[in-house]
Parts: sequence; C-alpha cells; structure tokens
Amino acid sequence: MIEVAVHSSIDAIAATDWNRLFPHELEDHAYLRAIERAGLAGFRYLYFVVRDGDRLLAAVPAFITDYRLDTTVQGGLRRATESLANIFPRLLRIPMLSLGSPVSERCRAGFAPESTPERHAAWLDAILVHMEAVAAKEKFGMLAVKDAPLNEPAWQQVCPRRGLRALPGLPGATLDIPWPDLDGYFESLGASTRKDLRRKWRAGAALKIDWRTDLDGIADDVQRLYRETLSQAELSFEELTPAYFRNVLHDMPGRAFCVTYSEDGRLLAFNLVLRDSERLLDKFLGMEYAAMDRYNLYHVSWLENIRHCIEHGIGVYESGQGLHAEKRRLGSTLHANALWYRHRNRFVDSVFARFEKLASLDRFDDDAENTKPPARQA
Repeated sequence: MIEVAVHSSIDAIAATDWNRLFPHELEDHAYLRAIERAGLAGFRYLYFVVRDGDRLLAAVPAFITDYRLDTTVQGGLRRATESLANIFPRLLRIPMLSLGSPVSERCRAGFAPESTPERHAAWLDAILVHMEAVAAKEKFGMLAVKDAPLNEPAWQQVCPRRGLRALPGLPGATLDIPWPDLDGYFESLGASTRKDLRRKWRAGAALKIDWRTDLDGIADDVQRLYRETLSQAELSFEELTPAYFRNVLHDMPGRAFCVTYSEDGRLLAFNLVLRDSERLLDKFLGMEYAAMDRYNLYHVSWLENIRHCIEHGIGVYESGQGLHAEKRRLGSTLHANALWYRHRNRFVDSVFARFEKLASLDRFDDDAENTKPPARQA
C-alpha cells in the first residue's frame, strides 16, 4: 500500500535507499546530512517520502524558515524595506515550508529506477498534498519549491495543479569538457576572451594552489574569507557555519575538496567543490577582495577547475548560479530553474500574484565585466 510520510532527519532513511532514487547526484544523502548537522541559523529540515511497504518510491528534501519577502529586492527599495524591518521585525517575514534545500543547486525529486513519468507525477502530487497538510498543522503561511529545474516535467505538471505559481529563478551553468588540455579550452573561445583568460591565468601563476580534503590549520581563514565574500553579496539566502565546510569535507571523502589559493603562506581564496567521475560541482568561492583583481582570483579558480577536470577525465564542470553573462562568455550553457510558490491565505496570495514581478530573480543578470562572485556561487 502506498504511503506518504515526512521525517525530521535524513537519518530516518538509509543512505542506500535514498541514493538509489538520485543516481549521479553529487548532493546526495551524505551532503544533505552534512547540512542538517551544520547548525545553519533559521532553518529546520524535513524529508518527504513515498513508500510501498518497506520500498522507497520517491523522496524530496524540504526546509522550514522565516522567509523575508525582500530577499530578492535591491537598491533603494531594499534600503526602504530594511528600515521598515528594523521598526517592525516580523512584518516582512512569513513562516515558509519549501521543498528543496537552502544549500543545494536545485530541487530534485528522486524516483524509483525504471518507474514511469506518470508514476513520478502521481508520487510528487501525493508529496505536495502531504506538504499542504503539514503546513496547515504547523501554521506555515507560505508553500514553495526552491529551484525546480524547468526541464523536469513532473514539476510543470503537478505544481500548477496544486495552485503554485512559477517565478523565474537563477539559472545554473554547466560547461562540457571535451578538450585534452587548457589550450584546447582557450581555442574554443572568442579571440578577445581567449586573450583575456590567458593573461589572467599567467597573472595567477605566482599563487600556490592545493587541493585539500580537510581544513586543518586553515579553518579560521576559510571562515574569514567566506564572511568577507558574504558581506559583498547582493543576494544571500543562508549564512554558512564553520561546521558546514567541515562536515561536507569529512562526510564526503574523495568527493569533496577545498581548493586553496595562497601567497607567501597567506590564504587569499578557497573554493569548495564536489566531484565524481562525471562532474565537478563548484559550491562556494570565498576570497580576499584586496587581492581579487591582483591575481584575478575568480578566473584563476575557474581555470584551475577546468584543468582539474581535464586531468581527471571529468566531462562536465557545473559552476552553479550567479554571474550568468560572464559564464556565458566563458562558454557555459545556462539551465533554467523556477521558484514555485503560493500563500495559503487566498487574499494574501492574490496580493502576491499582483506584485510577484518585483521579486523576479531573472533580472539579476550580471554585466560581463562584473566578476565579483556571489557568496553562494552555487
């Protein structure tokens, strides 16, 4: 008999059972468990599952948070909402239950191997119905699906059926790696981009680059660089803790690395990446902004990741969200995501529907000359 359930910890689900539903997923059971134990302020985690007896058929991670309505607002309007929030701290916050994860690339639903698209839609629909019941019981105002890929049809079928509307989300970016060396990559680019990248790669030659599997001796510097990068970010949803970086590296041996960039023993940048035999996923880039232009840290880390992919026969470099124009210039393909949402109060939801364009994330496209990374590169 088909049953839908929700768990408050991923430890309630065996790693082999979970990962069977998410083949080729780098952000797997171990990654979600590392997030759960990282102590990110303002988040709780849930895991919706569909079972037939003891057999796991479908699963989706979820999280609970107080969502700030001006999360995606910038400029003068942001300053106005900040002033309002200082006077009325609860006015702009709505308790929200969202499918997905605050620290993952996309919201993927996992399904039993060899199951049909019709089953996928039915199981996902059952999860959304159960999600509504949980939200009603706990009095969460907002329901959402964070970063649902537009190329996964189950979301397109089920979300409108449950009254959710789609806002354009920040797209992800991937780069196929067919070249035998970096020169091959350079030659695939336009002349001006090729010249620019060669110059930046040479400028970074003085840096010491290490691929590390732990933070021994550098944990404080990593957090310093992360916080400096976070302070520069126009958009940020979560604030990572030292435990997040430590957990990911510890819990994903051979699949998680901290790439460090140093000058005379001083750490100038770090890049947390995940990898398997097929794909390298760029999660977070933290840097010292005083050294960013001197060593072209963003582009040097980009090229180092491509070099690593070539060396290890990894066919895809996934660089995540943000800096869309620059990533297109560097040869990447963009992949659209959507934020599905609705408020459970019909009147409030109708107001949101009128003003939802103000919150649209797709307007945050970056000028090709602006290469300051977001705090969350992924």
